[in-house]
Amino acid sequence: MYQIRKSLGQHFLQDENISRKIIQALAYQPGEAVLEVGPGLGALTKYLMQLPQIHYRAVEIDREKVAYLLKQYPHLEGLVQQGDVLEMELPFITPFKLIGNFPYQITSGILFRIMEWKARLQLVVGMVQKEVAQRICSQPHQKTYGMLSVLLQTWFRIEYLFDVSPHCFFPPPRVQSAVIRLEPKQQMPLITDEKSYIHLVKTAFQQRRKMLRNALRHVFSAEQLQHPVFQLRAEQLSWEDYLQLYDWYITSQT
Repeated sequence: MYQIRKSLGQHFLQDENISRKIIQALAYQPGEAVLEVGPGLGALTKYLMQLPQIHYRAVEIDREKVAYLLKQYPHLEGLVQQGDVLEMELPFITPFKLIGNFPYQITSGILFRIMEWKARLQLVVGMVQKEVAQRICSQPHQKTYGMLSVLLQTWFRIEYLFDVSPHCFFPPPRVQSAVIRLEPKQQMPLITDEKSYIHLVKTAFQQRRKMLRNALRHVFSAEQLQHPVFQLRAEQLSWEDYLQLYDWYITSQT
C-alpha cells in the first residue's frame, strides 16, 4: 500500500497508452543514459526498464515511493536517489536524456534546472500542466508568451506533443496536462554571461504591460533607451530580439 501526498501534488499516471507514447517520444537509442524525474509508482519506469542497455537513474522526493520502486525493481538499488531534483547535482558525466511527469508546483524550477544542464542534455520529454506547455511554446504577441517562453526558446527546440486528460491519473488533477519535448540547439547562441541574460529577460517581464523604456530604465542608459525597440512591450520581442538587447547591455558594460 502507499499514500497519496497532497502536499507533494501527487497525481499518478495510470494510462498505459500515454506511458508508451511518452517513452516513444524519448527516441531512445541502446546504451543511452536517462534520468527520470519523479517516477512515483513507476508508470514510466516500467517501460524504461524494457529499453535495451539503458543507463538509468531517477530522483524521487517521496521516501515511500522510493521504497515502493525498489521493491518492484530491486536491481535499481543505488540508482534511485531520494531527494529534490532542484538540489540534485548533475546525474551523469556523459550526455543524457531526461524524462518525467514533472510535479506541477515545481515545474518552473525543473525547467530552470534543465536550462542549467543544457550542455549535457540530449533531449527532454516532460509532462507539465497544459497552461505551462502552451506558455513555453508561445510566440511573441500571444497572451501566454512570457519569460519562460523566451528563455527556453533561446536554448531549445520545443515541441508540443499531445494533451493528457485528467482521467489518465489517480487521483485526477483539476487541470489539463500536456507532454512537451525539448531538444538543445546544436548551435547555441553566444551568451557569455547567462545570469545577466536571464536577469534581463526576467526584468522585462516583471512589468510586461509597460514599455521596455520603463521596465528596463535601470538596466540601459538614457541614450540607449531612445532606440525604437524600447517603445515596445516585453511580449512583443522574440528571443532573438532579447539576444540583441543582451549584446547591447554587455557592450555598454565593457
